[in-house]
Amino acid sequence: MNVKYISNASLSYYSLTVMSSFLLVSLNIGAILGEVTPHQRRKKLDKVIEGGSLGEAYSVTISRIKAQQRSMSKLGMEVLMWVSHSERPLHVDELCHALGVEEGSTDLNVRNIPAIETLLTCCLGLVTVEKSSSTIRLVHYTLQEYLFYNSHLFIKPHSAIAGVCLTYLNFPHIRSLSPALRSIPPTAPFVEYASCHWGAHAGRETTESVKTLALKVLDGYDRHISSKMLLLRGMSFWDRPLDLKDCPTRFTGLHGAAYLGCEEITVALLEMNKWDVQATDLKGNTAISWAARRGHERVVRILVERGGINPDAPDEYGRTPFSLAAENGHEGVVKILLERDDVNPNTADILFGRTPLSFAAGNGHEGVVRILLERNAVNPNTPDEYGRTPLSFAARNGHEGVVRILRERNTVNPNTPDNFGRTPLSLASGSGHEGVVKILLEGDAVNPDTPDNFGQTPLSLAAGSGHEGVVKILLERNAVDPNTAHNSDQTPLYFAVVGGHGGVVRVLLERGDANPNAATLLGHTPLSWARRHGSEEVVRMLLEWNAVNSDTHANSAQTPLSVTAAIEHEGVMWTLLELNDANPNTPNQRDQTNLQPTERFSPEPPELSEPPSKRARLF
Repeated sequence: MNVKYISNASLSYYSLTVMSSFLLVSLNIGAILGEVTPHQRRKKLDKVIEGGSLGEAYSVTISRIKAQQRSMSKLGMEVLMWVSHSERPLHVDELCHALGVEEGSTDLNVRNIPAIETLLTCCLGLVTVEKSSSTIRLVHYTLQEYLFYNSHLFIKPHSAIAGVCLTYLNFPHIRSLSPALRSIPPTAPFVEYASCHWGAHAGRETTESVKTLALKVLDGYDRHISSKMLLLRGMSFWDRPLDLKDCPTRFTGLHGAAYLGCEEITVALLEMNKWDVQATDLKGNTAISWAARRGHERVVRILVERGGINPDAPDEYGRTPFSLAAENGHEGVVKILLERDDVNPNTADILFGRTPLSFAAGNGHEGVVRILLERNAVNPNTPDEYGRTPLSFAARNGHEGVVRILRERNTVNPNTPDNFGRTPLSLASGSGHEGVVKILLEGDAVNPDTPDNFGQTPLSLAAGSGHEGVVKILLERNAVDPNTAHNSDQTPLYFAVVGGHGGVVRVLLERGDANPNAATLLGHTPLSWARRHGSEEVVRMLLEWNAVNSDTHANSAQTPLSVTAAIEHEGVMWTLLELNDANPNTPNQRDQTNLQPTERFSPEPPELSEPPSKRARLF
């Protein structure tokens, strides 16, 4: 195969094939050397020569791991279990500490923590350390698939991992850590993983032992370092900032179980009647708020069906469980909560006045949007405090599916401006969402040239942001005027020049009716701005159109060439002289010529490639 002519896709496949081949050879060499007699090694070599797969090599290698001394065999299989079932890649020190935890132990024996070299030795090449991140990984992605389809190799791996995590969190030296610590001490590297992920493992497999350990951790949870880890991981824009030195006061064990979605443990906590089910944490969240936010349907139903719980209790920002579920796209939770008569699907937050539909639309959750629009009580046009409707948020964020769903509703006004006068089309155009712009322009309901409070149209917003595709789409509409000016008389072409967007400048000029000499209230033209900021490419592009006047005066009577000379943009100045008939002797109001404002400018060009006739005009 001639590697020079391999395409990118083929190269990727080729690289993977070569890697797999090397891995197969490596594993088989180990298997051959693992035989104890020359005859057995010869037989193994003959089998390899006849051909074998990676699956067979993995099977042989795992058999060799199991055939090691009992302690090494156990450790090797535990490493494979952790690496293949962890919620995220584990760092070296995390895994070593996890493997140092003994079942039923009351504290961590540091002398029982294995060294990374020991782990690698016990796994016979099936795991490796990624140097860039110091994480433990399987040697090849196909090994993950092999272990998945051979689940019999591990007995209840998730409950085993959950048990280790909870045992670790119950150790006295971990429970003694203050939640107000600014950082986790190096003596407890496994705290973060154990705190944030034990619930995911317990949710898959829960044993009585795991349940007992979990209840012990959750007792006095607001004083446990793991609650701090959990809150820091789950914070969002809407949460009041949790400083690293703060303690997660009032974040109870019930909050923690609901956050993690541990169904059986939540039931056990409720049966104890120890916690106030309506208690709020430091952010004003109830247990059902956390369960709804995280999409734990079964926990939400358990809490909803329990008496004495208000399923519509708002947090300190007025966000209800329903609003949090809608924002995060949890359709199942939304449906469960809508079964209740005491849940208001229109409750707006008190910070910006956004409704659940606004949050769902702004995040592109089509399923939730459809569910809400089926409710007659839901107003699809409710604006927030800034006048932004659900359609405005969907358009600004580029969620084409939601925009189409809302446009199909006759009750949705596609032209509603926000407090700044910007319509959904303006917001989509300024953000460069071509698909949304096309959907909004379907039919004649949307005015494509509506200016905002500052006089900027969808075209000027797109041009100023350099969204060439949107500019082309808008210019296809006859109702779009390419010369509609901003309140300071800045046209779309001017905005494109200011942004240095040469592609948009070219599109507007090719339109034919965009005025390249339109001046602002201060008398600046697109060309004068381009030369002021040394945009040689845009200057050259403008001067290719004969309609551009290179001697147009600003209100200060300075020409493009005079200011260019004053700020020493030599490349732009030579472009002006080379491509246009700019008069170097045109005076301004102070009777200065184009080349007089600066004494430092040399009459010789930076390069002597300009035509002599142009250079002669300087004298």
